[in-house]
Amino acid sequence: MELIVPKVKPVLDPEFRPAALAWRAFAHRIAGQSLPIRIAVEQSNGSIYVFERAIDRNTSSDATAVNLRFLEREVKFLLWAVGGFRIHIDAPEALVGFLRDYIYRYSPNQLFDKDVMGPIIYGRPFEIVHAAGAAFPKASHVTLPLGRHTGGCRVAIDKGASDIKAYAEQDGKTTFASEFKWDPKPQSDPAYHYEHIRHALRAAAASLPRVDAIGVSSAGVYVDNEARIASLFRGVPRDLFQSEIVPMYHRFQEEFGGIPVVVANDGSVSALAGSMSLNRNRVLGLAFGSSLAAGYTDVTGNITTWLDELAFVPIDMNPLAPADEWSGDRGCGVQYLSQQAVNRLLPAAGIEFPKDMGVPERLEGVQALMKQGDPRPPKIYQTIGSYFGYALAHYANYYDIGTVLVMGRVTTGEGGDVILKVAAEVLEQEFPNLKIDVRLPDEASRRVGQAAAAASLPQISR
Repeated sequence: MELIVPKVKPVLDPEFRPAALAWRAFAHRIAGQSLPIRIAVEQSNGSIYVFERAIDRNTSSDATAVNLRFLEREVKFLLWAVGGFRIHIDAPEALVGFLRDYIYRYSPNQLFDKDVMGPIIYGRPFEIVHAAGAAFPKASHVTLPLGRHTGGCRVAIDKGASDIKAYAEQDGKTTFASEFKWDPKPQSDPAYHYEHIRHALRAAAASLPRVDAIGVSSAGVYVDNEARIASLFRGVPRDLFQSEIVPMYHRFQEEFGGIPVVVANDGSVSALAGSMSLNRNRVLGLAFGSSLAAGYTDVTGNITTWLDELAFVPIDMNPLAPADEWSGDRGCGVQYLSQQAVNRLLPAAGIEFPKDMGVPERLEGVQALMKQGDPRPPKIYQTIGSYFGYALAHYANYYDIGTVLVMGRVTTGEGGDVILKVAAEVLEQEFPNLKIDVRLPDEASRRVGQAAAAASLPQISR
């Protein structure tokens, strides 16, 4: 697959090779000799999402290698953006067989995906199936109404890797909004997580005469208010994760008297926040925090059953791109659009912090230098802005995007404006036909907007 040098180069990362440009170059190269293929992603609730693509009809060894690279990266994107335990592919059988029997059997990166998408999230063995012609399944999927409920006494939290944002409101009027520091990732004791979350909930609840409902925004995949996989709990051993973390919000529900509790992915809540505040649909919400969170509201204002875990989706096609510390794959969004990106770019920017300083504190240090007029931090934000512009163009190949709302600590302060300015330059210079309205919320909403939107998740029985 051809690697294209971007016009708007990230000043601190000259080796960045955007996936959006590679995909476009591939499409141009095979024009007139393309072979249509179909990929279907099946979920355990019966939802099936179908994507029509094209590969090179040429069967030479070079063309086959490029086709395989394209197909492997395509499946990677669909697994983490859409999510599913079974992939149906209507393409040349040899190509599908190599992907199934070699890459997804022996590659450590794909074994990670296979384990997560199969038994951990969907509770079934993961499969790749060659499904040609009539054997290919028909599309069938649902959307889910999410949030937008008002009234009553509501408590909400938004869990990040460095703090828990807590919020409370009574009949739409804010009664509490604060942040509580924590450091969850290295913690192996489930009690650490339980007590910190409980403290934040209780602090917000203390501002209300009663609590009618609790909404939770959190990184990770949640099904029926239960964590399936979440980076915040990576330090907890698997057996304790199953026995203590999975049922944790059911315990909170009992503790608060059986009131409605709804837990949603923080990306979905980010999209909901944008849709509610702007009164728009077709909103892609992105949170540049400890990781990259994403969510999407469709043309009807509902969320889909997509996972939207864009942290694991590759946006850089350079085979030597930075590796994700969790999955091991290279070029994934978390290394480009999060606090981890800021930390990774510090040496190139010539900024040094103590080795024992945490990543959130390093971001705060960069923000402080930015306020002081130091010339080095703008280069970090310019680089992230370039990443962001090309990532948006790649996402637009899969999502019908009208508006993008960007939240998270990385966008706080003047740096957020630099990120948006450079992203707009990318779209204008490289993708002029792509019309996307990219916005930052106001400063307060950047920090607690997701917690406020999470308060609308539960429906209160009257």
